[in-house]
Amino acid sequence: MISLIATVLNEGDNIHQLFDSIRAQTRRPDEIVIVDGGSADGTLAIMRGYVEELPLRIFVEAGCNISRGRNRAIAEAKGEIIAVTDAGVRLREDWLEKIAAPLLAQPDLKAVGGFFLAAPKTAFEAALGATTLPLAREIDGASFLPSSRSIAFRKAAAQAIGGYPEWLDFCEDLVFDLRLRERGGPFAFAPDAVVYFRPRSSLRQFFRQYYLYARGDGKANLWFKRHLIRYLTYFALTPGIFVAGALIHPALWLLYLIGVIEYLYLPCRRLPDVMRRAPKLSWHVWLICIVMIPLIRFTGDLAKMIGYPVGWRWRLAQRPPDWRGAE
Repeated sequence: MISLIATVLNEGDNIHQLFDSIRAQTRRPDEIVIVDGGSADGTLAIMRGYVEELPLRIFVEAGCNISRGRNRAIAEAKGEIIAVTDAGVRLREDWLEKIAAPLLAQPDLKAVGGFFLAAPKTAFEAALGATTLPLAREIDGASFLPSSRSIAFRKAAAQAIGGYPEWLDFCEDLVFDLRLRERGGPFAFAPDAVVYFRPRSSLRQFFRQYYLYARGDGKANLWFKRHLIRYLTYFALTPGIFVAGALIHPALWLLYLIGVIEYLYLPCRRLPDVMRRAPKLSWHVWLICIVMIPLIRFTGDLAKMIGYPVGWRWRLAQRPPDWRGAE
């Protein structure tokens, strides 16, 4: 038995696409368990409209965070296999079939990571998708930590690690992945188990998203070396090159060109793939996207550099459990 779970909160504008894509699955879930965090915009009424068509059960727990909502859904689910996605996404028609197949075929396997792709509607969203989201061919399946937009696992394995960390409001799925992999062994990677989602639609929304992600990293003590390298790059290496060029030889300033190429290379390589998923955008838009990419990258870095110490300050004050040893 396969249970599909999700948490929702005020998703009235886009919840239809999720449920319509569930309805269109080549392998439908045996049950769907949704935990609503207290929506006040008609989300509940829309979801209840699908009860006659889908094996849907809805639970309302006002004020719960996403970790608590997922844990409640896992507890309520009857299936041995749990597939997890998010509101605001559209599942490819064979998503559930593809993501569940390795678990059905390998009894000892504990989890499968699916994949996710940007489905942009504007030039900014296309540039953001190309800048921040890897393509499947760039992924090392052995080390990939899937987003809970697209993951499946055995219920018993999730319960054995205590589920999602309810003390953490962002990056909770990364901590869950790390704990599950630590206790249950390597994940399978199913790159064809794809969900589509729309990237943030403005630079302000993107800044807030990455600030919150980095704050979550700080709270959970994740990726310290990555964040340290970012600080060193901006506050030591970048001014250091300028001083070296001024004092030694201006040719050293050519090192900035390497930095610009690094900023642009991967996003520009991904851009054609992203644009193919946005058929209503004209191809000349790629020029606009290339101009936007450095701004998006800098904004993301700035948001992370601000958010990470905020998370660490919270961690020092609140002293949350060490997720590496938490049950």
